Amino acid sequence: MKLVLTLLTIAFLNISSAQVTLEDDGLHFAVGAALSSGTYALVYSKTKNKKKAFWYSLGISTLAGFSKEFYDGNIISGKFDTSEFIATTAGGFVASYSFNIFTGKKKRKKKDEKLSVSNL
Repeated sequence: MKLVLTLLTIAFLNISSAQVTLEDDGLHFAVGAALSSGTYALVYSKTKNKKKAFWYSLGISTLAGFSKEFYDGNIISGKFDTSEFIATTAGGFVASYSFNIFTGKKKRKKKDEKLSVSNL
């Protein structure tokens, strides 16, 4: 599943105008990562479920990016900026994926240490 999500993200980044990087897109990436990080930490601390924390954090960053661009596109400027939406979602994906990889490693090490001590 992680491989599929990684490949989809790469495909979306290749389809978009990823070669042109703007300062504003960098800010959108950072905001997506910040929202996703906070959501992941909150959901994981409450549920101890990595899958639920991953999907909620990715969903929050995607929803924030979409709602901001929808607001800009329909109310302010009349243009939905796809590159900013993708930047926000990509920032959320990078943060969610990073947290997902590194969460829960300490517990596994402690369990392995307890097992090795009890086997002696």
